[in-house]
Amino acid sequence: MNKDLAISDLTARFGAKLSLASADREQHGADESSHAVMMPDAVLHAGTTEEVADAVRICARHRMPVIPFGAGTSLEGHVTAPHGGLTIDLSLMNRVLAVNEADLDVRVQAGVTRQALNTHLRDKGLFFPVDPGADCTLGGMVGTRASGTNAVRYGTMREQLLSLQVVTATGEIIETGNRARKSAAGYDLTHLFAGSEGTLGVVTEMSLRVYGRPEKLMAGVCHFPNLDAATSAVIATIQMGLPVARIELLDELSVKAVNTYSGLEHKEAPTLFLEFHGSAAAVDAEVSAFSELASEMGGSDIEFAERQEDINKLWHARHQLYYATRAMAPGKHIMTTDVCVPISRLGDCMRETRFDMDESPIVGTMVGHVGDGNFHTILLADPNNLGEMRALDDLHDRMVTRAIEMGGTCTGEHGIGLGKMKYLEQEKGPALHLMRQIKAALDPIGIMNPGKLLPGMDSEP
Repeated sequence: MNKDLAISDLTARFGAKLSLASADREQHGADESSHAVMMPDAVLHAGTTEEVADAVRICARHRMPVIPFGAGTSLEGHVTAPHGGLTIDLSLMNRVLAVNEADLDVRVQAGVTRQALNTHLRDKGLFFPVDPGADCTLGGMVGTRASGTNAVRYGTMREQLLSLQVVTATGEIIETGNRARKSAAGYDLTHLFAGSEGTLGVVTEMSLRVYGRPEKLMAGVCHFPNLDAATSAVIATIQMGLPVARIELLDELSVKAVNTYSGLEHKEAPTLFLEFHGSAAAVDAEVSAFSELASEMGGSDIEFAERQEDINKLWHARHQLYYATRAMAPGKHIMTTDVCVPISRLGDCMRETRFDMDESPIVGTMVGHVGDGNFHTILLADPNNLGEMRALDDLHDRMVTRAIEMGGTCTGEHGIGLGKMKYLEQEKGPALHLMRQIKAALDPIGIMNPGKLLPGMDSEP
């Protein structure tokens, strides 16, 4: 690798669009995770797919790493640059290119954020359902195969993808699919690149499914005496086939943190936040059925809201949990991690994880997108206290190992990045060898986001 020659060629091609400023490089060497800042050698603020392709071709010629960057909201060090290289910032590629209302699909550039897309769609009576919480770019959401609060009803990012425009590791521009709702034509390249975390290519555009806005929405809260009762209510709700759009579980400490941070007065007990979408008659019936079921499971103080401002307030409080937890111990190191298990094992996994947290010196909150068996912990430790940092690592290891042993996964949403690589082999076994072969075939010189996702392939290009 010759970084000096690469930067010289990149400067000649892009001029002021290429930044060598240390502040810009530092900003692009970190995400919202606890992983250390690792700066790239340069940052390109790309405006077109052709510019991305030209940059990748230059980097390939000089064997320089390429790291795609959207909004920097990832949580496993995906955008850090452990080997330096060029970060390609796609945030200027933020146009909604087409809205096909009759077919319920859109074409967008990778730098469009999910909130910007929904603002654009609002007047057309449409919406995009995947909601990870942060205002991520859609390209980043493809990279990590993101999910979120609506996944139980609408699915994850994977279910919304029709086609991707990708710049490959050689700088070739390809389209992985088309706008048809299904296809049996060849390998499924669209879903191969989804979740690849920038290690196979750079996604620059995508075609996505969108949905008609429901006639009626109702959101509510319900408190439970303990985690077992709350998770039992979730499992019963799913098994009954109630079409809940969102169903989130906050443990007691999470509710306390949110109350303090957002000035709310929720009862400090395990609490379900949930939402129903549909026709007025259907939603009323579903709310009634859930309320009856929850009462039988020990649920109390069940309240639902229909006014949009009340619904927004309820979910805004839920989305502030990360910041509310951090505010519990300012200055402490924060780790947020997630696992996903079969729905029948959710109660066991959450209960045992909460027990481990209570027995450790670590302060932590727990929240679940529990309708699909996914939950997160947000853990705080003193970086200057070796005992606490070891306890933090032990908690994380026990949580992930437990989920895998229960037939689950080391990450339901966050992705692998740097932080979960050591668990991928434990989960995937011999299949990891095939993943390495795919990586080697599509990126033979190893320039695409090296040091991420696949253990054993993290050497410098």
